[in-house]
Amino acid sequence: MSTPKLRLVNVWKQFPSEKGKPLTAVQDLSMTVQANEFVSLVGPSGCGKSTTLMMVAGLDSISSGSIEVDGRPVTGPGPDRGVVFQSYTLFPWLTVEENVRFALKKSGLSRARQDELVRHHLRLVGLEDFAAAMPNQLSGGMRQRVAIARALVYRPQMLLMDEPFGALDAQTRMLMQELLLSIWQVDRTTVLFVTHDVDEAILLSDRIYVMTARPGRIKAEIVVDLPRPRALLETEGDERFMRLRKQALGFIHSEVKQGGSLE
Repeated sequence: MSTPKLRLVNVWKQFPSEKGKPLTAVQDLSMTVQANEFVSLVGPSGCGKSTTLMMVAGLDSISSGSIEVDGRPVTGPGPDRGVVFQSYTLFPWLTVEENVRFALKKSGLSRARQDELVRHHLRLVGLEDFAAAMPNQLSGGMRQRVAIARALVYRPQMLLMDEPFGALDAQTRMLMQELLLSIWQVDRTTVLFVTHDVDEAILLSDRIYVMTARPGRIKAEIVVDLPRPRALLETEGDERFMRLRKQALGFIHSEVKQGGSLE
């Protein structure tokens, strides 16, 4: 399966405001994500990280500039991009299996092939024994695993993740990070990952883009030179991890001093 390259060039995003003057969320933002690469966006609260991801997903329009996936302009949502949000966005009236199968509704695949894919992806996220469960019977971490399975089941070329573990407790978050790493190690799907957690970004990523305070631009690009495979407990004690953490936090704090927020 081929995976795309993502390219944003001089992207601007403005929203109308009550006072008549447009609110600029993202300004002159340029970045790339190579095929099979895991890239994270970090920065102060309100800097436009989620807005950028929504524009890549085609769920929000750009005001100017260009966004291309595999050389094709992004004009709206598409099956080449799977999206996982922080909220669990599951259909409460469908079972776990039915939620995952929903992503294949317009695939044209036979029922037998759909069954095979659903079973495989539930096994991938460790939920094969919960196929008949309803979302309200699951923990937050389990619901997010369903959301990841649903985003992966139709084999998108790129996975877009907007703080998918932000609402989880620390222990569950660590388990989900390691689950995502294990899945990515196998499929190497191109990933753009939004997070406010620098440690998470370092653990997961090949590269990290640090954004400025609003209006968001790219302030710095950090190459994560840590060997793979990675596990949090081992990686966080590495001297290179501490160096990268200090570097990223330094960039973010310099923006907070200019009016941004760490929240």
